[in-house]
Amino acid sequence: MGNLVAVVGRPNVGKSTFFNRLVGGRVAIVDEFSGVTRDRHYGRTEWNGVEFGVIDTGGYVQGSDDIFEAEIRKQVEIAIDESNVIIFLVDVTSGITDLDDRVARLLRKSKKPVFVAVNKVDDPVHIIDTYVFHQFGIGEELFNISSMTGSGTGDLLDAVVKSFDNKAETEDTTGLPRFAVVGKPNVGKSSFINSLLGTDRNIVTDIAGTTRDSIDTHYKGYGFDFLLVDTAGVRKKSKVSEDLEFYSVMRTIRAIEDCDVVILLIDAAEGIGAQDINIFHLAERNNKGVVIMVNKWDLIEKDHKTADLFEEVIREKIAPFKDVPIIFTSVLTKQRIFKTLETAVAVYENKNKRIKTSELNEFLLPLIERNPPPATKGKYIKIKYITQLPVPNVPTFAFFCNLPQYVAESYKRFLENRMREEFDFTGVPISLFFRQK
Repeated sequence: MGNLVAVVGRPNVGKSTFFNRLVGGRVAIVDEFSGVTRDRHYGRTEWNGVEFGVIDTGGYVQGSDDIFEAEIRKQVEIAIDESNVIIFLVDVTSGITDLDDRVARLLRKSKKPVFVAVNKVDDPVHIIDTYVFHQFGIGEELFNISSMTGSGTGDLLDAVVKSFDNKAETEDTTGLPRFAVVGKPNVGKSSFINSLLGTDRNIVTDIAGTTRDSIDTHYKGYGFDFLLVDTAGVRKKSKVSEDLEFYSVMRTIRAIEDCDVVILLIDAAEGIGAQDINIFHLAERNNKGVVIMVNKWDLIEKDHKTADLFEEVIREKIAPFKDVPIIFTSVLTKQRIFKTLETAVAVYENKNKRIKTSELNEFLLPLIERNPPPATKGKYIKIKYITQLPVPNVPTFAFFCNLPQYVAESYKRFLENRMREEFDFTGVPISLFFRQK
């Protein structure tokens, strides 16, 4: 496990802005409204040749009855516990508040290196106001920074890197499969990931829209090694009423675009709806592998035909791409959640499958001879050669023939279905191109 730096502090002191500056992009959502960051948000950065992880946390609030603030507080405490170094961010414009004092007491108990970073020192006139933060009695010096402009962050990072345990191993997740867990709000995405990990990695409440950022989690165990991406629930456009939620939905769409396999969660009690179908076709258009996970199956009254009928309805609504695995699960009871992972891994392998040219032609040419393309305008189509194109992560095949423009869509689907049966491309969109020979 590599070195981890946790960025903590009370709400609205600029933690996510600072986090984004460290990791080099707008990874964490930033808004003037306090309490935007809820889950622990991980990123990686490098300073003076030293690579390390960074954890963005929600604003720490103690003694609140608000359900989100209680969960955020728990996430902050977990981040402090699992980190090697802590950056305590405070706001020079407001001085020391009661909440700052409470965070400081928590950090003094941690017995880990803590660096006090006084944020929003955008003007030299503010420097004299920073000395009050020595009252915390944490660390030997204060670091005056501006997370907006980046001033002062170099000195802070120099000190942070020097405090690292050089024996810590850097965790490299480059090249690992990425599985995005997507679906409508409150369908159980965060609960699914927490169940797999056996820990409260992501905040879970009964309130729809709890998750706002896309959260990456490295899952390694039981023979698996990949990245799970928890995403915000995707609502209909008419229901996306605030800027914050708009950016959450955009992050979800980006997570789908950047992943290898989409695990689409559907609420068994609600069935597959228009928004689920929209998410499915978004994944299909981006050539992503897809696994459909029907959650809350334990709440359904069922007989021996219930699952078959439910599956039949789903396949009708996602047509024409129907060759998708459907797993009936209960996150609450952990029923078949590991089968979902096994299936996602199998879909990933299908997505990267290569078929030898000789195998393609030995199977398809006799099939085409027995079932030739229908003639168009009195012209006969002759397919002479098939090969898989060197397109990464998307099974793509070229059919060389004399009249590619006359090949009907129905015949293309016929060939695709036969190829799926023979070579097993379950859960993966495949592309067929017809070219002039």
